[in-house]
Formats: sequence, structure tokens, C-alpha cells
Amino acid sequence: MTLTRPVAVLVLVALAALIPLLGPSTALHGTGEASVPGVGGIALLRTVLFAALCVPIGELFVDRLARSVPGTEGATGRPAVPRSWSPPAAAAGFLAALGLASVVATGNLVPDGLSDIDVGGLYASRDGKLALLEVNAFLVAGLCAVSRRPATQLWPLAAVVVAEALRAHPATEHAPLTGSGLTFVHLTCAALWTGGLLHALRTVRLWRGRYGTEAGAALLGLYARVAAVLLAAITATGAWSSLRRMPPETVLEQLTATAYGRVLLAKVLLVAAVAALALWARQLLRRAADPLTACVPARAEVVALGLVVAVSGLLTALPVPIRW
Repeated sequence: MTLTRPVAVLVLVALAALIPLLGPSTALHGTGEASVPGVGGIALLRTVLFAALCVPIGELFVDRLARSVPGTEGATGRPAVPRSWSPPAAAAGFLAALGLASVVATGNLVPDGLSDIDVGGLYASRDGKLALLEVNAFLVAGLCAVSRRPATQLWPLAAVVVAEALRAHPATEHAPLTGSGLTFVHLTCAALWTGGLLHALRTVRLWRGRYGTEAGAALLGLYARVAAVLLAAITATGAWSSLRRMPPETVLEQLTATAYGRVLLAKVLLVAAVAALALWARQLLRRAADPLTACVPARAEVVALGLVVAVSGLLTALPVPIRW
């Protein structure tokens, strides 16, 4: 029993890694679009980077919610929380950001060796500076996570989100600041939703033996109310961003004829499945005799959200469709 959970997690992580690694060839098949060199590796690195953002942001979010649950105050005046996964997440994010920076340093090509990497050249371009910002921000976030004030990692994590929002919308794009603003809100809400649910379930499992089912149900209820707002924001910003890149009259065609559109369609279907699981969990939380039975669909929701993160990483590595 003790080995079942870690093995299941490893299997799920391996399956999720196949999406960015094998997804590009499937998405690009028959579209006539050229593949970016090393697109699978780049997509995997972006997936790791996004996951590394979700974990600490979710922990900070849920730990704050947990403080408002009555009857959970410990000797320190704060509720018990699971062991933080923020330090290893920051390390993974640092390595992923370093890998992406090495790609930028070689002119957006996968380097064959260290001699191909022009570190100094990173300071000469906008993308290079943003890549360096992400590397340094994850390093600082990791140091904050192991300090006496782990909440301070919020600021370097926010810097990573800002850097990603700016990177996704170069200055040559139409109204880049609008696009960056949409991406910032979208990525922030997605990290709160995904990382928050993961940490909420870990906290509920810890609390079950300490505080009983009522405290865990109260925490899930608090999370569910915020998650409904997050889902609305994610849907609105996602739809707006998509329409900026695919005008309404071309959406249906590009969803099937371009790699970006195909992966976007897969993401939309996954998010719809996640929303259905969230609704099921919320109904159980309200009406079931044991409200913690809501953890069953919530765990499935976490798995589906992990797939959404992997698909999002793949989406950022594919060529943006032509605005017809």
C-alpha cells in the first residue's frame, strides 16, 4: 500500500511527459507547418516550468485559506500543513528555465554543446533578458522557500509569471501589452487552481486524522468557492487570447487545420472535463453524508489538470497560427 501511491505518481508523471515529447509530431501531421528544432524538448521544459510555478503558488494560496478554518490552530497559532514541495519545485523550475535560456542563447536552437551557448548574448535581446530573469527568479524562490519566511517566494514567482506573459507576446505583435495582461491573469489563475487543489487534497489528508472531517470539508469548501471564480477568469482570458490569434471567422478551420488549433482544442476538451469533475466534487461536498467523498473526483481533477499543464507546455512551443 505504501508503494502504490508513489508508483502511481511516477507512472502519471511519465505519461504526462509523453504529451510534450510526442505531441508535436501528432499535432503537426498533415498541416504543412514546419516544426521548430527541438520542439519536443522545449515543450517538456515549459511543462516543467509551469508545474514548478503551480506547486508553490498553490501552497501559499491554500495555506492562507487554512488559517481561516476554525478549530485548526496548533501550538504556533497556525494549522498543521503538509511538508512543503516548494524547494524541489523551485529546483525543477530553475533547471527548466536554465535549459530554456540555453536555447535562447543559441538563437532558439537546441545547443549541441556548451561551446554553442552564448551567455553574454542573452543580455542583448529581449527574450534573453526574460530568460535570465526566470532563471534568477526561480533561484531566489528556492532560497525563500527554505528560509524562515517562505511566503516571500511570492515575489520571485510573480516575476516568473510576468516574464512568461511578456515572452509570449513580443513587441512585434498587435497590442502586445493586452496580450501580456491576458496571459498574466490566465497563468496566475491556472497556477492557483492547479497547485491549490493539489495542496488542498494533501492538507485534507493530513487533517483527517488530526481535526476530523469537518475541518477538511470546510477547507475544500473555501477552495471550491475561489476555484469557481478562477475557472471563470481562465475561461474568459483563454477565449479572448484565442480570438486575438484566431479571428472568429477562421476558428473552426484553424482548430483542425493547424497544430496550434488542434492542441488548443485538446486543451479546451480537457478543461471541460476538469470543470465537470469540479462540479461533481462540489455536489458531493454539499450533499454527501461524508463530504470528504468529494476527494475522489477531486483527485481525478488533479490528474486532468496535470494533463492540462502538459498540453499548455506543448501549446507554447508550437508555431502560432497565421492571422488570416
